[in-house]
Amino acid sequence: MRPSRLAATAALSCSALLALAGCSLLGGSDEPERDDEGDITEATDADAFAIRVGDCLESMDWGQEGFSTVPVIPCAEPHESEIYAAVDLEDGAYPGDEAIASQADEYCYGEFEGFVGVTWENSAFDYGYLSPSQESWEQGDDREVLCMIMDPEGLTTGSLAGVAR
Repeated sequence: MRPSRLAATAALSCSALLALAGCSLLGGSDEPERDDEGDITEATDADAFAIRVGDCLESMDWGQEGFSTVPVIPCAEPHESEIYAAVDLEDGAYPGDEAIASQADEYCYGEFEGFVGVTWENSAFDYGYLSPSQESWEQGDDREVLCMIMDPEGLTTGSLAGVAR
């Protein structure tokens, strides 16, 4: 696994993000309001399973256990992170936290340059991910990894797609 420039920022570190999907088992049908292009139109708490590529997220305590919603916001407003890629992991028995972290890191790292326009090593930005927990995996409805980009210096406004920095 590549060392994260955000390692000291527990709220955004990859290990802290592992809790999301498993904690969303309590989720309902809180789909955020979207325009005709699918972009979020107002800040709200959305069901964790309703988050998709292109969504922007507000700050929250990513290390907490037991949450079912995620604070989303229109990308035109200052936000903490943006979902830039998604992949479903292969079905089967739960591969373990380390295997999921390794697969998520490899995938998100591989998608980073295509999204931003420069390699992670040459970028001012960092990435993290939201991934299934053992509990959500074993419920059979969660295999998705969502890659998130963020600026270690603070909030961003607008999409970071193609910014090449």
